[in-house]
Amino acid sequence: MKTKLYLFGVLSALLMTTSCEKEEFDLSQPFVIAFEKQSYDYSQISAEKEMKLVFSEAARYSGTVQIKVKAENASYDTDFTTFPEIENGVMEIPFSAGQTEVSYIFKNLIFPFDSDDKKVLLEVIKINYTGQTSIQGYKTSLISFERSLGTSLLPETGGPNQGNQVYIDLSTEVITKVRRDSWDLGFYSGDHFRVVINGSVYMAAKNLGVTNIDAVTTASVQPFQNQVAVGTFDANNTQYVDAPTGNILQTAISEISENNEDNKVYLVNLGYEVGTTIPNVGSVAVAGNSRGWRKIRILKSGNDYILQYANLNSTTHEEITISKNAAYNFTFFSFNTKSTVNVEPEKTKWDLNFTVFTNEIPGSGSYGYSDFVLNNIKAGIKAYEVRTTTKTYANYNLADVNDGNFLEDQRVIGADWRDVFSGAAFPDRYFILKDAEGNYYKIRMLAFVNDGGIRGYPKFEYKLLQ
Repeated sequence: MKTKLYLFGVLSALLMTTSCEKEEFDLSQPFVIAFEKQSYDYSQISAEKEMKLVFSEAARYSGTVQIKVKAENASYDTDFTTFPEIENGVMEIPFSAGQTEVSYIFKNLIFPFDSDDKKVLLEVIKINYTGQTSIQGYKTSLISFERSLGTSLLPETGGPNQGNQVYIDLSTEVITKVRRDSWDLGFYSGDHFRVVINGSVYMAAKNLGVTNIDAVTTASVQPFQNQVAVGTFDANNTQYVDAPTGNILQTAISEISENNEDNKVYLVNLGYEVGTTIPNVGSVAVAGNSRGWRKIRILKSGNDYILQYANLNSTTHEEITISKNAAYNFTFFSFNTKSTVNVEPEKTKWDLNFTVFTNEIPGSGSYGYSDFVLNNIKAGIKAYEVRTTTKTYANYNLADVNDGNFLEDQRVIGADWRDVFSGAAFPDRYFILKDAEGNYYKIRMLAFVNDGGIRGYPKFEYKLLQ
């Protein structure tokens, strides 16, 4: 995959915490202007794009900010132009008292692109303003095709009902959001013939040991229905869910065999709809009404899967052929639409997934977690945790990376990054991630509640190590 720069950021913590809402000005604090985003993906600008600079407080006086513009392999008025215009390599943007930000327009004159080596670097060099000023935070902003340098993001998981799964590609800052109950089964596209169930809605599955799907009835499975569920506090119920580590060889549904006699019928608990109730502040309501049950049997035909499925009391079944797609980890299927559906981005185009998740409590079996973060272990995206007692986030550099620390587990960030009692992210830990292209990022979780203390509003920042 071509590496892109879609870099993106916000002001430093200093700027973010400088008050813009004080009724009286704090004259001891300098007036600061910085770029809102550290970088932009040139390839995503097909015509023009507004780009902002933000202030540390509302301007008390009128003034201007001067930005030095340096282009590499790109010519002004040929490849790009700006408003305001650039004169002698400098763009000057005026602002008035009361403003909290300014912006400029970047116009792309060469879409589609004739090459991917063009770069435009912008740097704040002077603030013309009455009073003390300072240039800090994101002093520069780069428009190019390179990988992201890092930013701060707020995945839209959907508030306290957390109705979305959010996939994030760190190198491009591309975010993909899907409804988490939009799919039921995932058919693996790798070397093995494995099928996963949707742990984000607390699905579970049991091998019934029979091959005739039409003979299975509600009465015949009734003895198992209390067992085949998430959150029963029975240590043995982990056999009914996929391994939370992400190991594809440890799914609730066994490897699909060439020998049809080995492919048994499964009882499938479809879990729960996305919740709709409004919980108390600081709580979640991720599980709604029961989604019911299905019986399924999966066969193999060449390099394809054949899914047989039906309601429990049906004496006939439906059947669909599902093909592998090497560009993706899985091909997803929905019982609601009776068809394949789009869920994950291509396997090399996402690193993190913010989701509700079926994890396990040692000794107590499978259990549902909210505010969960997974790394894309199927595509080789690995991570490890670092405590600030070892080295602070700010001081952790590429030379500190230890490849031997990366874990074969998709739950490295998991849910242990947040304290549900205090409503805050733990400040004593951060994470190192290696993506599919060999880029190393440090990641720090910042929040999982909004300003009103409502759950389901995660925030994190990350930075490319180079």
